[in-house]
Amino acid sequence: MSTIRRSEATDAGGIRAGHRRALEALHRAGGPFAVSDAAGLLGLDEPHTRRLLAYLARRGWLARVRRGLYTPVPLDANVPGQWSEDPWLAATVAFAPCYIGGWSALEHWGLTEQLFRTLLVFTTRRLRHRTQALQAASVRLKVVRPDKLFGTVAVWRHQTRVAVSDASRTIIDALDDPSVGGGMRHVATAVAEYFGSEEHRNDALLVEYGDRVGNRAVFKRLGYLLESLKVLAPDLLAECRKRRSAGLSVFDPGVEGKGRIVKRWGLRVNVDLSDVETWS
Repeated sequence: MSTIRRSEATDAGGIRAGHRRALEALHRAGGPFAVSDAAGLLGLDEPHTRRLLAYLARRGWLARVRRGLYTPVPLDANVPGQWSEDPWLAATVAFAPCYIGGWSALEHWGLTEQLFRTLLVFTTRRLRHRTQALQAASVRLKVVRPDKLFGTVAVWRHQTRVAVSDASRTIIDALDDPSVGGGMRHVATAVAEYFGSEEHRNDALLVEYGDRVGNRAVFKRLGYLLESLKVLAPDLLAECRKRRSAGLSVFDPGVEGKGRIVKRWGLRVNVDLSDVETWS
């Protein structure tokens, strides 16, 4: 595409013809997109592209998702200045390589009725701040190694595929770090839902994912929950027993208080689950 000149005439729509061509190209490509992506698409250098995108954003044709990241505003948006991109799409570009997980995946798979205002994203990017804003959306980041990007499926958000942890990986992630599942009491409820679901339950996959995550406390927590929630899964329970690590693990590391010790699981249970509905 030829360079866009400031001297080009303004067309009937109130936007210069060259700017309109650039905007049409960006709309066809879809968003969100980084400055470097737009520069390659438009055939411009990055400084020129950065100024162009900022100009189009000021005019309401684009929305600034975060610094250096923009997305086209739909032409039928009622209030362009208040329009926001789907946070799942924005996060997928902003924090790639990544996947949507934790409590956000629990919501997606119907394993919780609780609504969380913050999007949970697992990313391999080392970022200074673990809570960030994408337009009006708040995002919490969980940093993982590249070899931990497994157990995901692609789901469609508008015309874009977004990676989200499958139901089994979501449960294992929450057992590995209960904070990403909203705390162990909430995780226990999600586990009960998971085992009551013919669609999602996959005992063998839980074992496989637990092994790949590499934290044996996962099996201690899972085994204890299977017993506490009265889940009928003798083979899975046996696999959990075989994989118990030595020493004492904490049921929910994010909760203060010592709690009682359950020796058969090597677990300090510092969360009361007496009022959590059982599976049976």
